[in-house]
Amino acid sequence: MKKILLLLFFFTAFIPSQLHAQETSKKAIIVYGSDDCHHCIDTKAYLKKNNIEFVFFDIDKNAVALKEMLAKLKNAGISTSNLGIPVIDKQGVIFTNNGVFEEFLKKLN
Repeated sequence: MKKILLLLFFFTAFIPSQLHAQETSKKAIIVYGSDDCHHCIDTKAYLKKNNIEFVFFDIDKNAVALKEMLAKLKNAGISTSNLGIPVIDKQGVIFTNNGVFEEFLKKLN
């Protein structure tokens, strides 16, 4: 019985995070944001309109994505003290929406 519980724990704890990483590595752009954020909604619309492939993670609902985003920001040397969303991972280049929104959108191409 203990072996079954241990296997069950392993699969629930480790497999979903590995699948998450595999899924996002196939996409050119990862967008971390919130479904309630107007800049996030506009960013998704811009990407769809311009046929740019992306995956969106709602950091309000997905704790794994939030942790992943914070780690990427830390590794990129980007402060989280005054963080603007969405946060973009464009093939390993991390940037945020802190400034003129139209300039931010241009970086997505």
